[in-house]
Amino acid sequence: MKRALITGATSGIGREMAFYLHRKGWQLVLSGRNETVLKKMAKKFGPGTKYIALDLAERGAAEKLYAFCKGTKIDFLINNAGFGVFGSFTESPLDQELELIDVNIRALHILTKLFLQDFVKRDEGVILNVGSVAGFTSGPLLSSYYASKNYVVRLTTAIREELRRKGSHVKVCVLCPGPVDTNFNNRAGVTFSAKPASPSYVARYGVECALAGIGIILPTIPIKLAMVGMMLCPEPIAAAIVYNVQKAKLRTEK
Repeated sequence: MKRALITGATSGIGREMAFYLHRKGWQLVLSGRNETVLKKMAKKFGPGTKYIALDLAERGAAEKLYAFCKGTKIDFLINNAGFGVFGSFTESPLDQELELIDVNIRALHILTKLFLQDFVKRDEGVILNVGSVAGFTSGPLLSSYYASKNYVVRLTTAIREELRRKGSHVKVCVLCPGPVDTNFNNRAGVTFSAKPASPSYVARYGVECALAGIGIILPTIPIKLAMVGMMLCPEPIAAAIVYNVQKAKLRTEK
């Protein structure tokens, strides 16, 4: 039986991916910060499900997760954990930004590298890094988040080309959604400025495209059109547009 490891599995896209893969007959290893939710999910999914509660912002957590999976054959790694920090770069909290870098970049980098080395030895396996359409431009007012997703996109596409040159059968893909109806905006402290996509749809689409080996996964038509626009738009103009979009999200506290 195939087995998938999902980080950030307790909510949003990660949670929907877990339920979708379970319905497809996959066994699961679940990771997240909320042990209570993980325990409930494992109980629902039944025997064979494993879970570990940890915070990927903590140094050594990614290595601990990899060690937890030792002796368990992982066929599909989904690096889903991540979050954003909203605000002007001069005013946003440094500690939160460093935590973002540790989760969105450092932990993803470590897990991708360690599991990819195993997959390459077996010449099989799938890695899906959850990026964002934000990974193709700069993002004033969400600068650290956009920059982190640029890292995810560029790292993934570079690895994919290296594997292609070697004739490897390992699939490495990046999912790049736009706004999704998850807890992301609540944690970032903003509201949606456009209708978000369903996390269940994005999860299903992302999983199926990754298993099919599609490199850059754009789950909705508006996001595909936005990508075309970003490719044609000069960077300064794109940055100005993003600033206005992000500013419209700002939540007015009462």
